[in-house]
Amino acid sequence: MSNPSTDTARYLEALHASVNRLHGLVDGFGDDELTQPAFPSEWTVADVLSHLGSGAVITTRRLEDAIAGADTPEDFAPSVWDEWNSKAPAQQRRDALTADARLMEALDAVSDQDRDRVTFAMGPMTLTFADYVAMRLNEHAFHTWDIEVVHDPAAVLPPTSAEVVVDHLELVARFTAQPTGEQRAVRVATTEPDRSFVIELGPEAPELRPVDMHDGTVDLELPADAFARLVYGRLDVPHTGPTVRDDKILDVLRHVFPGP
Repeated sequence: MSNPSTDTARYLEALHASVNRLHGLVDGFGDDELTQPAFPSEWTVADVLSHLGSGAVITTRRLEDAIAGADTPEDFAPSVWDEWNSKAPAQQRRDALTADARLMEALDAVSDQDRDRVTFAMGPMTLTFADYVAMRLNEHAFHTWDIEVVHDPAAVLPPTSAEVVVDHLELVARFTAQPTGEQRAVRVATTEPDRSFVIELGPEAPELRPVDMHDGTVDLELPADAFARLVYGRLDVPHTGPTVRDDKILDVLRHVFPGP
């Protein structure tokens, strides 16, 4: 059985590593690098950093409000987005790294007692503190990849991120998966770490769920990093890599998971 305290510590450690990775990646970027297309190409590197920075500001405020038992005003997030959209690329980079570090400090500073009791309302869902950290890690790891892949098409999620992200794919799949008209169960096995999933395709939105290890018969086997990127719409052909067999099943799943 999973231990919430152990999970929280592991998630925070993985988020620390992702924050350090992003900072080392973009700290010296100038305007030419910041205005390059990222992934997806509709966004520049600065756009991605602005998204992460504004998200850090919003996440910090929601954390502070949740601990205080207060509601975050509905107009807070839109006001933050408007502010960040008006920044120049260099300012977006600088402020994103600052906001990212401040959020990490705020998460680290939450007491054990508050980690156990605090919850976060996200639409119809209620998240624990561990869930909240994992959700930020998902966003952070993939957007860091969106930037890293500009200069390294073979970039992958680091193992510290992949082993957490792969266990938190159901939520994004629930909201983004698209029906294909085909009805079948696709059995997926991942490595590094070893996990098993079933993706139920049908006339309604597909369902992804983890399962116990099956009898060894799988339709698709790939590294956890690649499966996570597949579910997040980041395993297009140019970024699939030689470790994944690019077959018809994978092509079907690319249409099922266009990404957030």
